[in-house]
Amino acid sequence: MASCLTTCLRCPLNGDNVSGGGISGLCLAVALARCSDIKVDVYEATDRFKEIGAGVMIWARTWACLSSLGLAATFSKIAHAPPDGSIATGFDFRRSDQPNEGFRFRLVQMPYGCIRFYRVDFLDAFVDALPPHVAHFGMKLVSYSQVGGEVSLKFSDGSAATCDLLVGCDGIKSAVRAQLFRDVSERSGNNELLKHVNPVWTGTIAYRGLIPVERLPTSHRSIVEPMMYCGKSKHVVSYSISQGKVVNVVTFASEPENEGKAFNSETWVTQCPQQELLDCYAHWEPEVEQLLSQIEAPTKWAIHHLKPLPFYVDGNIVLVGDAAHAMSPHQGAGAGQAIEDAFILASLLEVASKETLPYALEAYQCVRRPFANHVLEGSYESGVMYEFNSGLLTDDYEVLGPAIEKQWHWVEEPSPEAERLRALDCFKQMVP
Repeated sequence: MASCLTTCLRCPLNGDNVSGGGISGLCLAVALARCSDIKVDVYEATDRFKEIGAGVMIWARTWACLSSLGLAATFSKIAHAPPDGSIATGFDFRRSDQPNEGFRFRLVQMPYGCIRFYRVDFLDAFVDALPPHVAHFGMKLVSYSQVGGEVSLKFSDGSAATCDLLVGCDGIKSAVRAQLFRDVSERSGNNELLKHVNPVWTGTIAYRGLIPVERLPTSHRSIVEPMMYCGKSKHVVSYSISQGKVVNVVTFASEPENEGKAFNSETWVTQCPQQELLDCYAHWEPEVEQLLSQIEAPTKWAIHHLKPLPFYVDGNIVLVGDAAHAMSPHQGAGAGQAIEDAFILASLLEVASKETLPYALEAYQCVRRPFANHVLEGSYESGVMYEFNSGLLTDDYEVLGPAIEKQWHWVEEPSPEAERLRALDCFKQMVP
């Protein structure tokens, strides 16, 4: 670094965040702690870092990022099992929407397979690695302004702060993204940009629950392998977390024709009766009904995502994680893509100065935006495939199975390290 760079990370965590809340900001703060010339402040709207009790999964490419950041040992301790790189199951796909026993129609395997965590433990691992005096709680951002390369921040309690770079890590309902696109729309006269201010409903409702493994038969597939129970316009995901002590379950019920329409409530997450969940999947195969019968207090979620953003950067404001590419959870990619944002952005900020910061942000955007948008779109498309709504022949599993597996090609190529080096090369070519 040629000169000191002050970075503000805006990353509130709350129950309305559908996926990845806080992961990108904390990962970036931990990554930047290696650079003594960068001062980082994390402004959190609530009184502490917290997460919902649910599962989170990552894939081999995200594990590579964590390893590069020196965090592999920490995350090995909290994974369902220590990842060793061997070929393992990504998901075991079954046709399950009938009262008799279902059947496997595709087994997707890959190096490391599906690496699973309890989301609370996952977030805590980053919190524990956070340098002291970085986090500021009860700081809800109201607005920001940019003048002469300095960003001024206003908070709801009347306080203010300044920074060289504002990183919007504030999730799917990002206030930073909202102001960014409103500002650019006003300056450019392009009202089409306003469609990126708010997320849109995918047309899918999800039910979530956690089940202690002792409440399931030891032979239940969900204890051993990540399962994908598929049916027409519905599917059920289950996998063990917390070193195999708990099974995380998420079920999805979709009306694809409603994708992009406004959801009929401002509240995206509610409690619901167990019977509502059981009725939704009545007459599915016995092991699915057995699984769902153990979820006594399910939560009900309206699954939203973003339309792919045309840019992540405006001046000294940059978006990462769900603020940039909130996606439906059908490929378990949200947390991993947030970490990859942090991994690449941190590498660029480490070599940037105040004068070259615009080039670093452009290089980040150039590399990350196309890739993350591709995963965003693929995640939605994958969910459509799981529910036999893709246009592929519903019962032609020889076509559908390989098509589903092909959706995972991004997990292995290009590698995060190759993308990091490409971003650094872009930066070097831009700097005069």
